Amino acid sequence: MAGIYIHIPFCKKACNYCNFHFSVNKQLLPEMVASITTEARLQRNYITAPVETIYFGGGTPSLLSNEELNLLLQEIRSLFSITENVEITLEANPDDISEKKLAEWKEAGINRLSIGIQSFFEEDLLWMGRAHNAAQAIDCIKKAQTAGFSNLSVDLIYGGPTLSNEHWKENMNIAIGLNIPHLSCYALTVEPKTILAQKITDRLLADVDPEIQATHFTMLMERTEAAGYEHYEISNFALPGKRSRHNSSYWKGKPYLGLGPAAHSFNGTCRQWNIANNSLYISSISKGMIPFEIEVLTRAQQVNEYMMTALRTAEGIDLNRLTEIGNELITETVLSGAQKFIAQGTINHTGHFLVIPGKGKFYADGIAADLFLI
Repeated sequence: MAGIYIHIPFCKKACNYCNFHFSVNKQLLPEMVASITTEARLQRNYITAPVETIYFGGGTPSLLSNEELNLLLQEIRSLFSITENVEITLEANPDDISEKKLAEWKEAGINRLSIGIQSFFEEDLLWMGRAHNAAQAIDCIKKAQTAGFSNLSVDLIYGGPTLSNEHWKENMNIAIGLNIPHLSCYALTVEPKTILAQKITDRLLADVDPEIQATHFTMLMERTEAAGYEHYEISNFALPGKRSRHNSSYWKGKPYLGLGPAAHSFNGTCRQWNIANNSLYISSISKGMIPFEIEVLTRAQQVNEYMMTALRTAEGIDLNRLTEIGNELITETVLSGAQKFIAQGTINHTGHFLVIPGKGKFYADGIAADLFLI
């Protein structure tokens, strides 16, 4: 099985913390849609397995017109073998969600929405530079549910300087109380070359506090567990049967095709990524060329990538899978390196799995890096 990711690189405004590739000038949107359909045709042989997930990300895919969305989906369906129960996710901002748009998305075949709420409090949204307000944050969820979207995910951000413990608790309570089956919750990260990074450098905004983030993460794990959510990946929580199939396929190392500028693709041994420049992407595609860079992963890199993603999940590292990617000597080396974490209790060794329990997940990336093959 395989997945397809479509990157729509346009937004109404720039959020302070965002480092994804996007433009607030939407003039090139029609040309971009045409170019992505052309790239799909050029890449039709990149994946041969049936496609079980399609994901519209960005940027802000909810800016697409009904005609543009249907054009992209029709092209994908005509070029690739799509499974009958395909999961089709659209990322949407609250201010784009209306009864009309919801009906159009449902008619087009969208069966999962990922809504960028981030917070239900006005001061947080203003600080982040979001385009929607607190009232729209709740209203859009109710509209989506009324329209028949039961497979919903919302994004929430914690650890910011405007977010108190009380407000973070209330954010979680609101989302859970609205019967949202999937939560993606991220610690606020100060990425280079963002508005947020510059304002912190200029001392216009306070920097993030790691201790507050750790407290919020602990609160998050405790609240979601009490509400019956599976903590199936560091930042992702789902009620039974509501995991993101698309994101789960990344963590399982399944092949996927990325379409659009800055989109990444992976076929099992090679990783490639398109140029992060809208004009150059469109120009290259018009000449029948896909502007990408490629990296052939060594066995050590494949092992390292697997460990990095697997340790972030509830299942952890499957030592049998590790041997398949590498060999028995590599598995023995990793297991030997893990002994100090096992002794500390930050890794559990159960059967043929290495799993990071509870609060240790906050340090998963550092633990994985320590286990990396050189």
